[in-house]
Amino acid sequence: MTPNFFPPELLTNAEMAEADRLTIAGGTPGHELMEHAGAAVALEASRLSPRHGRVAVLCGPGNNGGDGFVAARLLKQRGFFVELGLLCRPEALRGDAASAARAWDGAISTIEAVPLDAADLVIDALFGAGLARDLDGAARAAVERLNQRSRERGKPVLAIDVPSGIDGTSGQIRGVAVNASRTITFFRRKPGHLLLPGRVHCKETLVADIGIPPSVLAAIKPKTLANGPQIWGDSYPVPRIDGHKYSRGHALVLSGGLAHTGAARLAARGALRAGAGLVTVATPTQALAVHAAALTAIMTTICDSPTELGAILEDRRKNVVVLGPGLGVGAATRAFVLAALRADEKSQKPRAIILDADALSSFKGEAIALARAIRASRAPVVLTPHEGEFARLFGEISPDDEGRWLEIEPDLPALRARLAGLRSTSKLKRTLAAASLSGAVVLLKGPDTVVAAPDGRATIDDSSPPWLATAGSGDVLSGMIAGLCAQAMPHFEATSAAVWLHGAAALQFGPGLVAEDIPESLPAVLRALFERLAAANFF
Repeated sequence: MTPNFFPPELLTNAEMAEADRLTIAGGTPGHELMEHAGAAVALEASRLSPRHGRVAVLCGPGNNGGDGFVAARLLKQRGFFVELGLLCRPEALRGDAASAARAWDGAISTIEAVPLDAADLVIDALFGAGLARDLDGAARAAVERLNQRSRERGKPVLAIDVPSGIDGTSGQIRGVAVNASRTITFFRRKPGHLLLPGRVHCKETLVADIGIPPSVLAAIKPKTLANGPQIWGDSYPVPRIDGHKYSRGHALVLSGGLAHTGAARLAARGALRAGAGLVTVATPTQALAVHAAALTAIMTTICDSPTELGAILEDRRKNVVVLGPGLGVGAATRAFVLAALRADEKSQKPRAIILDADALSSFKGEAIALARAIRASRAPVVLTPHEGEFARLFGEISPDDEGRWLEIEPDLPALRARLAGLRSTSKLKRTLAAASLSGAVVLLKGPDTVVAAPDGRATIDDSSPPWLATAGSGDVLSGMIAGLCAQAMPHFEATSAAVWLHGAAALQFGPGLVAEDIPESLPAVLRALFERLAAANFF
């Protein structure tokens, strides 16, 4: 058993069940997996509780409860005073959980009878990740009593798999959920360990090896991964000794009017620091003097209309364009976006297009029109909404729009599933549905940023600090994505990498961060990243 091991794959509840099934079908008995799981829990519990301390174990009716019985038995053997409560009657247990209960030689109390206040540690073994309904009745009361004890006593709670009440796939709360001090899960983490609010309820999550072979992943083919260099490192554009600025791409950032120039400069600076060889701000005539006074390494060009943008984009060396930061909401911005997309309709090598902020809000209620234009352009497009922008763009889609969407997605069952996904409470499902419908990579921002591709791949990021929530940080992120795309990094990988670098730069700077600090913190982050990639033989 190897706790605190974090491979990148994130398994849904169904995928984890399949991993168990394949392991058992391969010759490893289920009770052996349960013994290993319970042993990992007991080991961690012995670290959280004083030597020979009092441990309360709350067991549910399924395999999560079986893990609790094993942990209770092993802790008792090590000299801990263990009190065990069961949510159901012992005779209601089935399979491996029933066998684990029979091996327990101590008393079995009702959940209500276990004195939680006296315990140095409580082990939450009520329900695992696959909880299919909201907690109610005795289960809800047990969770509420446990949370009250945590608030009043401040003593630790160790959750098995996920805190009871958390959905392992979505991270959502099923009625009520345990506030754990630490969570121990098995084989691989689940999306709910990273997505909010699940991550908050898990606190620190550990992963234990219980004997499920990594070879089962070849059959499961998980598509959701924890974001990090091991996901995109092999495609990261490390500068070459024979490279030059023209080989590293040319990013174009559209600017808003005289009173709204800062966002474009933040994006442009992000693109330059991320490695684009050249960066140009396309500015209205009225704002040229402001940009010229503020920019040095970043160039400027006049752009007063969509027609002028089309003319600028005839230069194919400008291989990525950012639209949205400070551009303004309305018909003019829609026209700029459509002009950029149309510029690539006949190209053999379409440029990457990053749509953020006002470029997204300008298509409020017009997600179908945007999706149609994206698909017609064949360009690699990235949409970078926060929750409000996502709601404006996709939130007004209803089942009544089905007929219009069929022009884009003729597979009716698949279309209905995606439209339902947009209405889901799961951030992962919503982002995947938006990517599939729009034909673009979608980055849904937040402390649990999700990046999804139209082909079903997704990354979830859990590395960004809370001080990254500051005005302009999203503009820098859009520019960083552009800077990586300019260097021919595939747009899904570039978006995931930019999210990670963005968070790492904020961690590097620390509290007090403002958006301008992010690009200036990148050199130290990139130096460490290149050392890490070299050590992993990515280049």
